Amino acid sequence: MATQVQLPLPVLPDGWAGTNNFKASGTLSAPNQRNLEPVGPHFLAHARRKRHKRTFSEDDRIQAQENVKKVEDDDAGEISEPEDPVMLQRDAKDWKNQDHYAVLGLSKYRYRATEDQIKRAHRKKVLRHHPDKKAAAGSDEGDSFFKCIQKATEVLSDPVKRRQFDSVDEAADVEPPSKKQTQKGNFYKLWGPVFRAEGRFSKAQPVPQLGNDKATKEDVEKFYDFWYNFDSWRSFEYQDEDVPDDTESRDQRRHIEKKNMNARKKKKTEDTARLRGLVDQALDLDERIKKFKKEAHAEKNKKRFEKEAAEKKAKEDAQKAKEEEAKLTKEKEESEKADRAAGKKAKEAAKNAAKKNKRVVRAAVKDGNYFYSGGDAPASQIEHALNDADSLITKLDPDELAALTAKLNGKTDGGEITKIFKEESERLVSAGKAQAGEFKSLA
Repeated sequence: MATQVQLPLPVLPDGWAGTNNFKASGTLSAPNQRNLEPVGPHFLAHARRKRHKRTFSEDDRIQAQENVKKVEDDDAGEISEPEDPVMLQRDAKDWKNQDHYAVLGLSKYRYRATEDQIKRAHRKKVLRHHPDKKAAAGSDEGDSFFKCIQKATEVLSDPVKRRQFDSVDEAADVEPPSKKQTQKGNFYKLWGPVFRAEGRFSKAQPVPQLGNDKATKEDVEKFYDFWYNFDSWRSFEYQDEDVPDDTESRDQRRHIEKKNMNARKKKKTEDTARLRGLVDQALDLDERIKKFKKEAHAEKNKKRFEKEAAEKKAKEDAQKAKEEEAKLTKEKEESEKADRAAGKKAKEAAKNAAKKNKRVVRAAVKDGNYFYSGGDAPASQIEHALNDADSLITKLDPDELAALTAKLNGKTDGGEITKIFKEESERLVSAGKAQAGEFKSLA
């Protein structure tokens, strides 16, 4: 609502002497009228008090209550969880054993809780459990749980102290499933949260995820290599035995510090062994590893089978080549044998033919009256004719002998037979196979 305010010029002060004490440096501008609208928290508070007819203290108290309710309502959905009655009764001195996240209502967030969430949770818890508020409400709760709230906020607001607490926060751990549970299926669904919870301790970030059955062999090997070489920042300092500040003996302080250091090393070793066993268990149950081993075995067998097949084929080819060579050798031997047999047969045939031809030639000498034309041939002519026939036969090759035989076949006339023999003897002489006058019976 706009309010119009009339502002007249101020009244001149007493003792004003007019122009004697004032020297104008210019002229006044004409006055303007403006509409002013009162705003701001103080005006709203004034209007609220006037409307509800409250005093300042009454209005402040009611506003404080409304602010508390508003804070609780704003944070109800995100950082709100039922409070355990037993937790409300815990001793503030036993703060090392308390669950700081549960005290502030951040159990579901734990190490993932942001600084803003911690601040809001602290504010909400303080508004609800402040000793003054409890006392005004007539509660005998005391300030023990309020101190727990303050200690939880102190630890979780300090990065170093929070890291020490997170190092031993077993409530953030995820229990690994049993072998029986895993065998029912859902390996990735059951083991994924386990490795995500353990991954919060890794110095190297981001942490590889377990993945699913579609993961490649390279991704699976990378995952398990990471976990078998896991570099954890857990120090277990939070569980150290407190060193009293009033201990005068330095030896006593050193003894406690040494004891704490040895305890840390032991817990670190045990945790490393625990994590290694957990990874071994997951590796043993991971169906992908079995699948990869089976594929590798199949590939290895495939190469072996291919090698054996190649060796077998080479052996068969060699055997086939050997058999083919043996077959060709046998065929060659059989062919040569057949050729020899045929040659032998031909030779025998030629020999028989030569014998027959020789008989024909000798018979022709007889039929030609031993080349004698004057009656019965004398013994000397017969001897010379037969010797000349044998000499002529020896000088003829089988073909020439056959040709001579062909000429003599069917001839019975002595003169004609003698003429054939003379022509053959002359041919031999002219061919250089016989000497002139060598065949006396034909001279």
